[in-house]
Amino acid sequence: MNAVAGTNAAAAVAATARLHQWRAIKSKLAMVLGGGAALFGLFWLAWILLTTFVRGLEAFNLALFTQMTPPPNTEGGLLNAFVGSAMMCLMAIAFGTPIGVAAGTYLAEYANARRIGHVIRFVNDILLSAPSIVLGLFVYTLVVATTGHFSALAGSIALAFIVLPVVVRTTDDMLRLVPSQMREAALSLGIPQWKVTIQILYRGALGGIVTGVLLALARISGETAPLLFTAFSSQYWSLDPTQPMANVPVVIFQYAASPYESWQALAWAGAFVLTLFVLLLGVTARLILLRNRITNE
Repeated sequence: MNAVAGTNAAAAVAATARLHQWRAIKSKLAMVLGGGAALFGLFWLAWILLTTFVRGLEAFNLALFTQMTPPPNTEGGLLNAFVGSAMMCLMAIAFGTPIGVAAGTYLAEYANARRIGHVIRFVNDILLSAPSIVLGLFVYTLVVATTGHFSALAGSIALAFIVLPVVVRTTDDMLRLVPSQMREAALSLGIPQWKVTIQILYRGALGGIVTGVLLALARISGETAPLLFTAFSSQYWSLDPTQPMANVPVVIFQYAASPYESWQALAWAGAFVLTLFVLLLGVTARLILLRNRITNE
């Protein structure tokens, strides 16, 4: 009897050892495959960045920021495109940020556990992942087809639709991370809800909200598809938001597809500057998050 029990126990131990060994093999295989996939993706990313930096630096000069977009086979710069992109991105942030912060505040403070809150978050996630060309077509129908011409205002509205869900999601998440004890302490002192939100909750979530705005700015700064249907582009200097306006993404798209080497060089230079700008925004957002985390700790 004892011999049989000992045999069964030994068999069980051996089976368990084989199972653990098989699991270890599968774990190592998964790590190897995952690491290989990561290296594969990083290789192409590094290649793209290296090519952009090398080709962009070849065409990078002072004229890029002081001269207008040139006719074919002539030298020039991207001054009007840089100014146009800056104007449209700033208008998009100005349109989308207040609405996004207000909507995120409503979700976090008034509809957090309600069904309407879950519905709004679901719709916001859909808008967050919606193709930008669809938003461009929507604004084209809403604004461009109504007014009868392209305009920087229509472009900024299309970009604002991209900014909006990012800010809503970030504001909602950051406000929900603020400890509930802060709300309870302030409300117990008789402070109105709106003052608690503005003077206490916004202050605690400010770093995360600003980070979300910067990430939204980084995303819209390189969007081309919405601007092709709304702002289009222009070879001339223009600060009128009701008229077509040059912008870096569309100029890069047009010049890169052209047969002229001077335009292709400007396209690489514009892509180089745009990449540096997005990289700077990403680093700034990370630093703000790090500072906010250290302050909270």
